[in-house]
Amino acid sequence: MVSLYVSSPAVQVSSASGKPVEIQMSAVWDTTSTISQMAYEISFLVQMPPLGLKVYTLLESTSSNPHLAEYVLYNGNIENKGIFNIKSIKSTEEDIILENSFIKLRFGQSGLMEEMISKEDGKRHEVRVQFSWYGTTSKKDKSGAYLFLPDGEAKPYVYTTHPLVRVQRGRFYSDVTCFFEHVTHSVRLYNIQGIEGQSVEVSNIVDIRKEHNREIAMRISSNINSQNRFYTDLNGYQIQPRMTMSKLPLQANVYPMTTMAYIQDAEHRLTLLSAQSLGVSSLKSGQIEVIMDRRLMQDDNRGLEQGVHDNKITANLFRILLEKRTVVNTEEDKKPVSYPSLLSHITSSFLNHPFLTMTEKIPVPTLQLLGEFSPLLSSLPCDIHLLNLRTIQSKVDGKYSDEAALILHRKGFDCRFSSRGTGLQCSTTQGKISIQKLFHKFTVVSLVPSSLSLMHSPPDARNMSEINLSPMEISTFRIQLR
Repeated sequence: MVSLYVSSPAVQVSSASGKPVEIQMSAVWDTTSTISQMAYEISFLVQMPPLGLKVYTLLESTSSNPHLAEYVLYNGNIENKGIFNIKSIKSTEEDIILENSFIKLRFGQSGLMEEMISKEDGKRHEVRVQFSWYGTTSKKDKSGAYLFLPDGEAKPYVYTTHPLVRVQRGRFYSDVTCFFEHVTHSVRLYNIQGIEGQSVEVSNIVDIRKEHNREIAMRISSNINSQNRFYTDLNGYQIQPRMTMSKLPLQANVYPMTTMAYIQDAEHRLTLLSAQSLGVSSLKSGQIEVIMDRRLMQDDNRGLEQGVHDNKITANLFRILLEKRTVVNTEEDKKPVSYPSLLSHITSSFLNHPFLTMTEKIPVPTLQLLGEFSPLLSSLPCDIHLLNLRTIQSKVDGKYSDEAALILHRKGFDCRFSSRGTGLQCSTTQGKISIQKLFHKFTVVSLVPSSLSLMHSPPDARNMSEINLSPMEISTFRIQLR
């Protein structure tokens, strides 16, 4: 799904062949309850070729027929509704429900998620989102840029009146946004038959610039019987099992999370995928807690010589993925390694490698844009990630050599998670890639393995026709295309 801001509600999007594309039109909010009359958000679906480009045209047109999103505002009202259908409700006794073809979400009156229901088997899972505060100890050494020394367990985030809750329902996505004093929390569900529809997107905009010696955390509580085990990733490459030990101080049970953390039991796995690196813990069974921002007034004597008070309004983006485990070997779970599922890897790629949207305002009349550019014949296998394909600088200054660096990473994944019905458009090939069947309109003249840094080639290096990658490995090749 692609989203853009436009200046007119009468907009039509067409593909390169001139065929109109279905669009969802959503309001752009100037404040929590004021709609902009100057801007509108349009969202539409694109099917992208691998490593490719696709051109869509936006035109102002009176014959445009966008699907307008519908809104319900709880605990607030709105003056000028513009073109949108908006209901204002003082307060509600009923729960708020969002659903797509994979999952159904139930929210409480404060707009916070309380339950996920899987459409596949109708099972209800408690997945409760809450916020909490950590303070700092009253002892001489206090929390700072390097040290985390809390004053005990986190205290719940307290609000005296119900926050303003805004519910949006649209053709391609629906969301629930609640406005607290320090956090604007939004949960979005995509109505898409593909990877994006399988997980729940959570966005938090955090503002703790007026706080003193406090750290704000988001806690996800579930009924998964994870006991004291949880899993975090190391630099986005491998997963490390962790164990929460009650005999250690609280801060000793907090670990870095680069891209994901998960908890599991014999039946299910709950994964929190993140677009930014943060500290994570699982202090009780079934919980994942992530610290989103910290504001600390003193230096912690570790060399920085200042506190942490240059806070900005901070955006945090996550996805919550709940998966069913099919075959479980309890001995396997005790091993010092664990792997994400294929769906989890690809969902993480959506967060950490989003595709780029580029706009050209005034087309140059002399330039004839290609409708589509697709350099590959087919997608790479699901478990192979293209880290880079770049030209290599020549030994002559300012020139480029006729070779390029091709760097590939084969991810390790847990095969016991079914990828049937997940909408994955690619296959796995045991790490084999046939080079001659990879590129479209390009001929591979040579492909030679190289060291990761491209400085050395192995003594027996020779031209290859097939790449063979082992799981969890990164390989570099010198490739010549014509």
